[in-house]
Amino acid sequence: MRILVVEDDVDLNRQISSALIDAGYVIDNAFDGEEGHFLGDTEPYDAVILDIGLPIKDGISVVEEWRRNGKTMPVLMLTARDRWTDKVQGIDAGADDYVAKPFHMEEVLARIRALVRRSAGIASNEIEIGTVRLDTAGSKVTVDGMALKLTSHELRLLSYLMHHQDKVISRTELTEHLYDQDFDRDSNTIEVFVGRLRKKLPQDFIQTVRGLGYKVASS
Repeated sequence: MRILVVEDDVDLNRQISSALIDAGYVIDNAFDGEEGHFLGDTEPYDAVILDIGLPIKDGISVVEEWRRNGKTMPVLMLTARDRWTDKVQGIDAGADDYVAKPFHMEEVLARIRALVRRSAGIASNEIEIGTVRLDTAGSKVTVDGMALKLTSHELRLLSYLMHHQDKVISRTELTEHLYDQDFDRDSNTIEVFVGRLRKKLPQDFIQTVRGLGYKVASS
């Protein structure tokens, strides 16, 4: 999954990004509201972590403009403010959840996992399709109860397909959500990883829809 982190504190931005990368996410960074707004408006993200107190343009204004422009990605707001009215204002502006500073990184990761799951219509930490089970909290995949050894790229691709089961996902969409904005999007990397995954998964688990993309069927 691809996450945008908008936080003007450079050290905190890097700490959050590092934790997300370790958890298997792909990260883009912004350090002010204007840059964050632009990226969120022009790039496809599975979720955004957005600080309220940003320079140039504050987080409330950013999320309000995204929602007015029809952007629906989940937004987790960060705030150093203790006033409950600020939290209500953030939710009313279009944020989906919030975390007050200082926070434990594990809480941020858990809330992001929950937001991504809910946006895909999934309630549980575990996604089970046939004999394949994905543990989103532990970033583990099993087939018939046996652990599957996957590279980070293979895991991200499989996770995205399983989060969007029954939906045909184009190679372009996979590339946009699995790699950051600097990735060479003209490559055939997705096809290579799909080929590798098929050798490790049950037959026909990843289906090719000719001319359109790939699909994992729920049944």
